[in-house]
Amino acid sequence: MSSSASPVHVDVVTKRLVLRPWARSQATAVLEGARSPYWADDFPAEGDRVVAGLFEQYPDWLGPYGHRLVIERDSGLVVGSIGLFWPPSEGVLEIGYGIVASRRGRGYAPEATQVLADFALTLPGVHTVSADVELSNPASVRVLEKAGFHRWTTGENVAKFRISIPDRDLR
Repeated sequence: MSSSASPVHVDVVTKRLVLRPWARSQATAVLEGARSPYWADDFPAEGDRVVAGLFEQYPDWLGPYGHRLVIERDSGLVVGSIGLFWPPSEGVLEIGYGIVASRRGRGYAPEATQVLADFALTLPGVHTVSADVELSNPASVRVLEKAGFHRWTTGENVAKFRISIPDRDLR
């Protein structure tokens, strides 16, 4: 690779947000309890710490198709994280998300979820993006519905949602 070649770094941008892949240094900072001036006061949340702790076990999550920080464009602050659980399994890719309490109620979670699902459906070998939601979390159910996901099954405590490319083989 020549020095002029740029690394694969795929930001996904919406009107209000930038979804940027985590850097290993950011995950380390989260795990060590460090503070960054580029983080909202209540970032990281517990889910962000869990994800940061799994990067050693799942190194693909640090790549361009893995987990991302949710950055508020107006402030430049990290306000949550969202991720694709790469690699896909039989064309299905799971998504997970979380926005810090101080930024909830602004529509960031559905905005980020919809754009990242749309991005995921353009990737080779992906025809469906799925999410499991505990029924005790109605706000997360609303996020997925607003993002265009459809409930396809409900268990005792969990609802399963998905969004698919209709013309691809779903076998």
